[in-house]
Amino acid sequence: MTAGKGTLTHEVFIAGKLATLPRLSSFPKATRIKAMLRAFRLLTSAALSLSLVMPLAVLAQERQPQNEQQEARRSRSEPQTQALPPESVTRHTLELPGRRLEFIATAGHLTLTDQQGAPQAEIGFVAYTKENADAASRPVTFAVNGGPGASSAYLHLLAVGPWLLPLDGPAISPSASPALVPNAETWLDFTDLVFIDPPGTGYSRVIGGDQVRERFYSVQGDIDGLAAFVMRWLKEKGRLTSPKFFVGESYGGFRGPLLAQKLQSDQGIGFSGLVLVSPVLDFDWLDQGAGAPWVNAALLPSLAATAQSRKGPVSRESLREAEAYASGEYLVDLMRGLQDKEAVGRMSRRVAELSGLDPELTRRSAGRIDMRMIQRELRRASSEIVSAYDTNVATADPNPTSQSPRFEDPVLDAMTAPLSSAIIHLMTDTLNYKAEGRYNLLNGSLSGSWRWGNGRSGPENLEELRQALALDGKMRVLVTHGFTDLVTPYFASKLLLDQLPDLGPQKRVALSVYEGGHMFYSRQASRQAFRTDVQRLFEEALQARAANGD
Repeated sequence: MTAGKGTLTHEVFIAGKLATLPRLSSFPKATRIKAMLRAFRLLTSAALSLSLVMPLAVLAQERQPQNEQQEARRSRSEPQTQALPPESVTRHTLELPGRRLEFIATAGHLTLTDQQGAPQAEIGFVAYTKENADAASRPVTFAVNGGPGASSAYLHLLAVGPWLLPLDGPAISPSASPALVPNAETWLDFTDLVFIDPPGTGYSRVIGGDQVRERFYSVQGDIDGLAAFVMRWLKEKGRLTSPKFFVGESYGGFRGPLLAQKLQSDQGIGFSGLVLVSPVLDFDWLDQGAGAPWVNAALLPSLAATAQSRKGPVSRESLREAEAYASGEYLVDLMRGLQDKEAVGRMSRRVAELSGLDPELTRRSAGRIDMRMIQRELRRASSEIVSAYDTNVATADPNPTSQSPRFEDPVLDAMTAPLSSAIIHLMTDTLNYKAEGRYNLLNGSLSGSWRWGNGRSGPENLEELRQALALDGKMRVLVTHGFTDLVTPYFASKLLLDQLPDLGPQKRVALSVYEGGHMFYSRQASRQAFRTDVQRLFEEALQARAANGD
């Protein structure tokens, strides 16, 4: 989700962090706007003419001492809200299996300003730095979630940070305890961590007016703001010489290559490695609806994984047959279309065999896959709804007799309450950061007002990924997914990554898939395997730096 923890349409995959979803709450963190995207495309040309004309470098400006005129301008532009508190620095010790972690936690915000010093946005963060470590050689990792509109709490408390909210199991209860426990799989052993809440999420906010808000709530403006934040943090904390890494989930994973390329070209900062968690790599590729053959091909292995998981462990090896069919005969028969009855018959039978769905259902759907239908039909016999984020997590169907399915997602919606309570409790009581106002875990209004750019195509990041990798022969990239995620299916990333050129003699882009769904890291075994793979990426990236004397 963590999207991010997802946001295009979902006739196919949106939950994110994508299929025809009538309710915003059922969309992915990374892509909640399938329905809105088409409207945006019609309105874009007119809307862009009204957008703020702001130099990209403006957001990178440090806040300057203000004279009286600047203070007056600030008082006019800022909303009358309680000011965010100053930084809170606390020290902590955690007893973990086989080791003790001593670290400093800093909760606060950075104010981004324009070239005249007028404040534009306050971006909140929580940073964890290991005590008595050499800052020059100690890696630092910047973490963001998705939506757009999701705070970093998903990665922070479910996967990476020093404390963990346990949510493992076949179901998630909104009334689950928000109590945190030490996270044995925290990355703090091998990297410092900076969790960023983009404007409109967490306690972060835009304070520069409507035009500035439109700028931040856009694909490029969002990246400009994040790049400015990263540079500011590194400068103010004396970490410019540290090895730098990035982790982003869902739409946060989409951000990764764009941010890397922006920092390389505009800020003079290079990431040594990117970890893209359940990412969207190309929104347009998955925004074509069930009529696009590649959309069905991308989803089928995840349905096969769902069927296999009922009997035992799932692996890429056990899904080899499903993957080969999805990218071969299935695509060919889908391209033959509905007029070829023999092709439709072949697909219907094979999809039923691989997915475990009722053969009559796959016949009626002509071998095509509709995510919303899958959520209801996989467990129709027991009147249960499965999550688009993890088809192994289910809840009771609140309207089992209705022809039009109406339900909340058993993962994304169910975890909102305990995760919100946990992050607010952590910030307020443990980190002593007592901010007033609402903490936005998942801001649906931000997601709905996101500006996706102009043109007829949805945004993609593969071009930026190619450019960043080509320019830096030492950069490593790890793309991770859960097997039973329908929001950002792992096979979509596999098919797209296969289109990348070699970009050098070494293989520097890896794909790892784990048991579980969009937030696979909520499962302990998957979280452990994920951490092992990430630590290996760090070691390889740092060895590559050392080999070149960096």
